[in-house]
Amino acid sequence: MAKTKNISSAPPTHFNITARILHWLMASMIITMIFVGLGMMTSLTWRPWLLDLHIPLGIAILLLVIIRFINRLSFAVPNMPAGMSSFQSKAAVILHWALYGMMLALPLTGWAQLSAAGFLVKLFPGMNLPSILPQSPFLFAWLHDAHKVMAWMLFLMVTGHLSAALLHAWVYRDGLFSSITWSRKTIDRSEQSPAGGAES
Repeated sequence: MAKTKNISSAPPTHFNITARILHWLMASMIITMIFVGLGMMTSLTWRPWLLDLHIPLGIAILLLVIIRFINRLSFAVPNMPAGMSSFQSKAAVILHWALYGMMLALPLTGWAQLSAAGFLVKLFPGMNLPSILPQSPFLFAWLHDAHKVMAWMLFLMVTGHLSAALLHAWVYRDGLFSSITWSRKTIDRSEQSPAGGAES
């Protein structure tokens, strides 16, 4: 009985299907959002059209990250590869939870910024979100700056995340990258991982 229990409680070799779909869907949406944001800063001609894309895309990311967060807390995740140091494992965990926080905070500050400015938060023609803050020039200015700073922070974090992912996929080849794909390769568990599960 003890042997059966150990097998059933073993960590999975891959993230569950919901986590994998959300990971790649949100990755494409966030990369799109980065280019949309850069376009909004550099082109006055395209800014209105890009803003109409930026707002519903941001709200979609907000809804998806909530689902992803619930899924992350509800299901076990693969362990880190045995070859990763404790420092690397802890840094990966901190970066991933920071990414969750940023994916949550950025849409909320954008929504709050528009509310403080008295603008409509238009999802689609005829469908607007309610304001979440009273109109306030002070709050608008503060949230505008905070949203901009967090957007650059997210850009740097995504760049770091992508660099680490490619390092594991092409150099270390320890199965960490494969755990969030549909590859049959599994994480190297030749030694016990020192710092908990991998993150998606």
